[in-house]
Amino acid sequence: MTNSPSTAPLLDVRNLSVQFTTRGGTVTVLDDISFTLERGERISFVGESGCGKSMTALALMGLLPAMGRVSGGQVLFKGEDLTTASPARLRRLRGNEISMIFQEPMTSLNPVFTIGQQISEVLRLHRGVDNAEARDRSVELLQAVRIPDAAARVDDYPHQLSGGQRQRVMIAIALACEPEILIADEPTTALDVTVQAEIFALLRDLGAKLDTAIILITHDMGAVAQMSERMLVMYAGRRVEEGQVANVIKAPAHPYTRGLIACVPHITSDVDALVDTLPEIDGIVPPITRFGRDECLFAPRCAKAADECWSAKPQQSDIAGHSSHSVSCWHPFGTEGSR
Repeated sequence: MTNSPSTAPLLDVRNLSVQFTTRGGTVTVLDDISFTLERGERISFVGESGCGKSMTALALMGLLPAMGRVSGGQVLFKGEDLTTASPARLRRLRGNEISMIFQEPMTSLNPVFTIGQQISEVLRLHRGVDNAEARDRSVELLQAVRIPDAAARVDDYPHQLSGGQRQRVMIAIALACEPEILIADEPTTALDVTVQAEIFALLRDLGAKLDTAIILITHDMGAVAQMSERMLVMYAGRRVEEGQVANVIKAPAHPYTRGLIACVPHITSDVDALVDTLPEIDGIVPPITRFGRDECLFAPRCAKAADECWSAKPQQSDIAGHSSHSVSCWHPFGTEGSR
């Protein structure tokens, strides 16, 4: 049954799959990804590098590389399937209704244009304002992201700003048109912990003020706890666990999720509890040529792997007693999911 407009989620991703055409043949890089996002909600995508987090974001934005294509599923934004939208329609949406902050601001910002010119470009393109109005609004946006002396800094070039200030400029550009969805792809990479905390606080505050839904892409469990209400754990192009952050961190059901959480350093006053080394997840993410196979792709790294893990792909199932917590595992921790 189709949801009515009043009850439908802002974003509804249904069984999204993406394939790449390579010299060695066609490979699956995203395999049957499904999730929803409500207006104003914050969700984190977490996992190791190469698990498909950023590729999911690029698929949502219609920015897949030339070798990639959506091979199945739907991306429904307010009921409109973006996988079938025209390039012109996607250009109207990007930066206006759906925006993205990329990992490295120094490579995302144009070094030969001032900060003000780059913010103004978004406003002129999507809002049709003149140059003077766009400049005034650019100063207001720099003030909103807490850049000091914004009226002067609007004429600076990217190389004249610190890493944290450049990231704030990227946030200003992304939020210039007050989008309904903001995708933040590792927004604090290479920033020190104090600046990271400031950036996350800024995103939370501005997101709440504008009622903007936020998708945070990260490998940092600390960032997940700071930023999100719900989290989705990805491995080898698949969703392996999803739920409210508090539930998943307190009782992770998938062996991979449990391993990620165990790798996070903890400060303790109990000397006896200190260990010489942090736990680690043995092995590495499988090569992309193995993605999409009909098996559990985490099995080679999992101490709980059994025969069925090598012969069939586990299906997503709810954790008993937690309808908002689900896992894709033949042998989840802590409970027997209803299959």
